[in-house]
Amino acid sequence: MESKLLLHMNSGKGERSYANNSMLQRKLMIKGKHILEETITRFYSNYSPSCMKVADLGCSVGPNTLLVISNIIDIVDTTCTRLNQEPPTFQFYLNDLFGNDFNTTFKSLPDFYKRLDEDKGHKFGSCFINATPGSFHGRLFPNNSINLFHSANSLHWLSQDPLLEFTKEAESFNKGHCHIVSTSPPAVYQAYLKQFQQDFKFFLKSRSEELVPGGAMVLLFLGKNKTHRRTGWEIISLVLNDMLLEGLIEEEKLDSFNIPVYEPTVEEIRHVIQEEGSFFLQQLEILILPWDEGLNEGVDANIKAQFMAKVARAIMEPLLSAKFGREVIIEVFIRSRDQLGIWNGCFHAVTLLPFCYYVPCSCSLIGKLKTAIKLGVTSSSSAAADLFEN
Repeated sequence: MESKLLLHMNSGKGERSYANNSMLQRKLMIKGKHILEETITRFYSNYSPSCMKVADLGCSVGPNTLLVISNIIDIVDTTCTRLNQEPPTFQFYLNDLFGNDFNTTFKSLPDFYKRLDEDKGHKFGSCFINATPGSFHGRLFPNNSINLFHSANSLHWLSQDPLLEFTKEAESFNKGHCHIVSTSPPAVYQAYLKQFQQDFKFFLKSRSEELVPGGAMVLLFLGKNKTHRRTGWEIISLVLNDMLLEGLIEEEKLDSFNIPVYEPTVEEIRHVIQEEGSFFLQQLEILILPWDEGLNEGVDANIKAQFMAKVARAIMEPLLSAKFGREVIIEVFIRSRDQLGIWNGCFHAVTLLPFCYYVPCSCSLIGKLKTAIKLGVTSSSSAAADLFEN
């Protein structure tokens, strides 16, 4: 329970808050909006629920949370107009861990509802928004209750420290570091990969039971390509190691702490989906964004570095402060600033459909349901390969 309370972004609306330092995540959601549009359009071509139930997993706090809701409402409204259908009632479930600042989001709802009424008018269906606190690595909803799952910038977070079950001797493999670094032995990488596989498999199993027949899931999360690059987590780990050598932090604290984040490759994602077996992969795209995506071109390098340090701090401060203390963390992000400014993020955008999803097919493809589904799959793996090469 302790880790589930500590894993959250900086709360409120202050200078260091996630709400004011999540422009990169917003850019990613905008860049991947076409995937959401395609998924919802496909869904509405076959189903017309009177109440559209949507769960946003790992919703966090701030304007991005309401952007997801707004985007989905806009897409459904456009689709219903095109199909000459009445818009549905909406039921949104905002999910995150127990320490998440749901209250800041709720305080924004009156203005959100007002804008929604002004934009859509009274002809538009009702919209209800609720919080569902808990871990998405397990069950959150009753069977067959959700039409669409959405998750952005969350699934790279693991359910626990991946080295938690290591013996004291094995812990020394990554001594002085709190994440995978270029010098980490294979055992450390395998421990992180194993934890991701277990977590993602349980995530898929849980969602498959909660989705209605014909439901769908759109996931956008931090990943990596085949080319090695220094990650933001590695930079923080190296800075903490330097501070350890200078006697600024305790060795025992650093050796007993590992950042619970894993950035999977396309192949690792695909392998878990196929092995778990509840879904088939409708679409997979790779989105490459620099960390300074939220800044205008030509800004001063120092401003860029400060911007990136604020982004990292908004994400990591609660977890790191609980372990090492607030004063240490201030120094960590001062030292990380310049190195974080050159980091590039690789994000995987994944659309999953359960094996019970109905795929319209021509007469030549009629057969058993599972066979028809397999023939109806569209994959963007070749496009992904092109992105890797560019």
